[in-house]
Amino acid sequence: MTYAKTAFFTQEQQQLARVAKALAHPARVAIVQLLASKTTCISGDIAAELPLSRTTVAQHLQELKALDLIRGEIDGLTVCYCLNTELLRRVHQQFTAFFIEATTSATCGPDSACAC
Repeated sequence: MTYAKTAFFTQEQQQLARVAKALAHPARVAIVQLLASKTTCISGDIAAELPLSRTTVAQHLQELKALDLIRGEIDGLTVCYCLNTELLRRVHQQFTAFFIEATTSATCGPDSACAC
């Protein structure tokens, strides 16, 4: 029987992986960018802005909301979505630290000799 070995990784590594997975779909990237350009957004408006059906957009919104990257508030028959900017700032800092660490160590490149 196989099982996930996520317990062997730090909480930060697990969070970065979850966010990277959520943002691995261009529709979700577009939704985040759309919400960033507005203060709030109604789910119907999001579907009108993307070349996707309303049902598909709703599924992508659920994925983003499950990670708390976006927040939604029911207002009558509509749901108003906005970005969780606090979490996005924290994730931004984590990704920045990750990429700084990954790019400042000795690496192979087109102009350097690889030690492999």
